[in-house]
Amino acid sequence: MDIEPSLGSDERFKLHHELELHEFEDKFVIKSLQSPNQGFWISRRDGNINFLHDETISGSPSRTSTIYGVVGTIRLVVGTYAVVITSRKEVGSFLGFPVYRVMSMRVLACNEALKFSTGQEKKDEAYFMTLLNIVESTPGLYYSYETDITLNLQRRNKLVEGWMSKPLWKQADPRYVWNRHLSEELIECKLDRFIMPIVQGNILPSHPMSELKLKDSHVMITLISRRCNRRLGTRMWRRGANLEGDAANFIETEQLLETERFRSSFLQIRGSVPLLWEQIVDLSYKPHLRVIKHEQTPIVVERHFNDLSQRYGEIIAVDLTDKHGEEGQLSAAYAAAMQNVPNVRYVPFDFHYHCKDSNFDNLEILYDQISEDSEKQRYFLIDREGNVLEEQKGVIRSNCVDSLDRTNVTQCYLAQKALNQQLQRIDVLNPSECVSLFDEEYRKYRALWAEQGDEISLEYTGTNALKGDIVRYGKQTIFGMIKDGMSALSRYYLNNFHDGIRQDALDLISGHYTVSRNSSPISQNGFDPFSLLPMTSALIIGGLTATTLTVQQGRNMNQYVSTAICAGITAGVMTILKANGRQFCSRPRLCGLL
Repeated sequence: MDIEPSLGSDERFKLHHELELHEFEDKFVIKSLQSPNQGFWISRRDGNINFLHDETISGSPSRTSTIYGVVGTIRLVVGTYAVVITSRKEVGSFLGFPVYRVMSMRVLACNEALKFSTGQEKKDEAYFMTLLNIVESTPGLYYSYETDITLNLQRRNKLVEGWMSKPLWKQADPRYVWNRHLSEELIECKLDRFIMPIVQGNILPSHPMSELKLKDSHVMITLISRRCNRRLGTRMWRRGANLEGDAANFIETEQLLETERFRSSFLQIRGSVPLLWEQIVDLSYKPHLRVIKHEQTPIVVERHFNDLSQRYGEIIAVDLTDKHGEEGQLSAAYAAAMQNVPNVRYVPFDFHYHCKDSNFDNLEILYDQISEDSEKQRYFLIDREGNVLEEQKGVIRSNCVDSLDRTNVTQCYLAQKALNQQLQRIDVLNPSECVSLFDEEYRKYRALWAEQGDEISLEYTGTNALKGDIVRYGKQTIFGMIKDGMSALSRYYLNNFHDGIRQDALDLISGHYTVSRNSSPISQNGFDPFSLLPMTSALIIGGLTATTLTVQQGRNMNQYVSTAICAGITAGVMTILKANGRQFCSRPRLCGLL
């Protein structure tokens, strides 16, 4: 079904599908396999980019390989580094155009000048190169060679004539382009057919689970989640909002419905509580949550919701956090701030209280509170001829503390309500029917939302989502509880011992940190408490082992003394570790919390 703006297929802008990488001693040459005369080369000496000419290539390359796109380039202390896609997987289509997932990337180093650098510059460059190696394994990256995937269906429908003949990077919404900063030099060089807007998030199109057979109709469901790049980060090092009002873990999720006669889209958004707050890791299982008292807080909240209102219309802000403890303090601060925000409806809903003992049907209580307003917001609907039958006039913004697990369950529930309305509107179902009546199709639909939740959680925390079995099956299972426990332990380890450096990698490639020869990310005195963690951990384990052995060996005075000494040393090391927990965790070096 063609509902794109009226453009001939020859007018639509397309990127080069496959590229050839030639590696010479002094340069990297990248050219199109389809159009070998189109390409560019990067000097391995200074990283400068030059257009490809016939006289450029002389001699034989040391290596030739096929690559599938150029993610971008970045200049560090000494060298320039290009990031290319070395493998991809076609995951389906978006509005009829193939969509690919990045499976692997490679960093090409143009840093021959490194040999002439100072010792400190070499250390700094090595640290930045370590960050780029982390970037190579970034999950959840998607792109298309033939269409922009950053815009939702309703926004695409409002594009002016000729818009899709522009280069893809010009069509894209920059806030959802993961590699926006990495593309800047390619944009300056006007290498339009090599500039690939990449979205981080999740796209589940043309999936075996995506096609629903409802009575006599075939309905294709596509879930597209687009992560905003303005406050990229990891779970514990990017909480709340920055001073510009950009929220951490902000994601637009579009549920796209397609039949032979119609296309329909329903949008939801999520994001961290848009206040200034922190929860810094300190080796404890649940670090203290602290709301930062700042004179700019009212302005931050206002900026955040003004931006949302301009983009989406009417906003319903659903707050799923607990209403007691430290989480309750955050919720109370959020509620107080929302009293001064006009034209936004704030709805507190203590998910854990209402849905305790696996009573997840109690989400109906939330829906009853917002149903009248949410049904007025509607959804976007267009027919085969391109006639707009409905427009979405607002959006529900959901959050919990992480804006992951409780939010996933809630968004799936709200999306199901919208899906029923859409299917009834286009006469696939009658007014008394809903998708949950079709057991197998309902199972497939919920599985899509569970997979979506897992992937966006993996990007933020490094693990799959918790409560995934609730989304998938509508109830908590024993296997799901075991899986959640393992994921929670993995989150603890990653948050405390890995996410600091991962946050640095994200700050580097997103442009939030500017590399300079005049400032080093590495402590000049070379002391890093985190480096002592393996030794202190070994002392604790060794002390506990020695204490146990001396207790078992006997009950004479010497054994009692040995036991007391081992136990005392162990207790002392544990006390020091607990008192200085923050210093022994992996911490970002490049940027502050805001």
